Amino acid sequence: MSEEPGTSDTPDPLDSFDELIEAETTRDPDLAVIEAGSRTLRTQGGSPQADVPGRPEDPEVDRALREVETELATRWGETKLEPSVSRIAALMDVLGEPQRSYPSIHITGTNGKTSTARMIEALLGAFELRTGRYTSPHVQSITERISLDGAPLSAERFIETYQDIKPYIEMVDAQQEYRLSFFEVLTGMAYAAFADAPVDVAVVEVGMGGSWDATNVIDGDVAVVTPIDLDHTDRLGETTGEIAAEKSGIIKQDATVILAQQPVEAAQVLLKKAVEVNATVAREGLEFGVVARQVAVGGQLVTLRGLGGEYAEVYLPLHGAHQAHNAAVALAAVEAFFGVGAQHAQTLDLDTVRKAFAAVSSPGRLEVVRRSPTVVLDAAHNPAGAAATAEAVREAFDFTRLIGVVGASGDKNVRGLLEAFEPIFAEVVVTQNTSHRAMDADELAAIAVEVFGEERVQVEPRLPDALEAAITLAEEEGEFAGGGVLVTGSVITVGEARLLLGKG
Repeated sequence: MSEEPGTSDTPDPLDSFDELIEAETTRDPDLAVIEAGSRTLRTQGGSPQADVPGRPEDPEVDRALREVETELATRWGETKLEPSVSRIAALMDVLGEPQRSYPSIHITGTNGKTSTARMIEALLGAFELRTGRYTSPHVQSITERISLDGAPLSAERFIETYQDIKPYIEMVDAQQEYRLSFFEVLTGMAYAAFADAPVDVAVVEVGMGGSWDATNVIDGDVAVVTPIDLDHTDRLGETTGEIAAEKSGIIKQDATVILAQQPVEAAQVLLKKAVEVNATVAREGLEFGVVARQVAVGGQLVTLRGLGGEYAEVYLPLHGAHQAHNAAVALAAVEAFFGVGAQHAQTLDLDTVRKAFAAVSSPGRLEVVRRSPTVVLDAAHNPAGAAATAEAVREAFDFTRLIGVVGASGDKNVRGLLEAFEPIFAEVVVTQNTSHRAMDADELAAIAVEVFGEERVQVEPRLPDALEAAITLAEEEGEFAGGGVLVTGSVITVGEARLLLGKG
């Protein structure tokens, strides 16, 4: 219990949160709703290793998995869309509506979705619920996308799930104008696997948008919206308000909505949708938020204000202010799922919350995969994500010379991404991954030269050569001088680099 006011010189963290909100509400009220939230401090701690499955060791299983991957590759890729849920709805119908057999938490937004999903999964698992998690894209293995009880589906079970629903997929293909896409088939597999397990709750990340996203055949009891920014503007809209309108499609009748800090225009759209469907809203910075944050070894120590009260000194083995905000959002989502703030007001068990967060991993998100020199992987692929990563690198790492390895997709705002990284990169090695979506290295180099200047740009079209060149440049600082390498620009680039550097 806290002492009575005036009996101690130690500030009450709840007072700090109230003061924070009061300070923000002296500004424009819409901005106060959106931007109230965090302050930063420093301390120390430790970090677990992220696990990403490699290829199956059994040659027969590996062969069977490759056959499934080959069949999936014949379908529309994730960047080719016909905005409709008619095909996935038809598949759910013939499968007997598996997605209706468990409650779900549905997550949309521009950045932070996968990390937030993994935190939600960890919290639910710590409270002894059986979880299913569906996220995308994968870092290295397609099986990462579907998880049960915090672990990716085994290759054997992935293959079995595909084979089980394949006849129904072919049935729907024959009835629809377009065949089910790669993402739609995987979504069907996830929902079927969760029902077969069975899970107590599914944590589902949208692929793109919301309203017409293939995942949107569930009615999420809790809808989570991570920060919205400009990305996929050709499909979702050219303003944050337009993008928010599409993403608000996951907010269902009488649901609870957990809103991360948002641009004003996006927040207005999301709040309007919540009113239309009688949803209850919890906003970061008002109903919940980050009270304090201290940098720690391997991560950070955070104090979070949840819907039910304070959670002090929670260790989070992930770097950056953005991950602290993701943690606050994840905690509020789980509280809402358990009825905190609606049926009752008490906090969740603090020790269980601490244990859950301490075990969180997020592969490819400021993940250290090598030392001497330090090599860090981060899947930032748009300007907002790059800016958050750059700020986290400044805070968490003491690099005296940081070399960037950037391989981006051709449909992204590459100039904005490079501009966000320019202040922290001494030099940049531009490259390309093996995806057909990859921007040509020479084309990327031309933009990089405009941002960095010719003397700071090196071109290595092959990723292995780019990694070797960047490590050599970092080593010029000397073994103990603080040189480092950051590989970024695309989830695919990060995944391929991870394999080349001996992970997974």
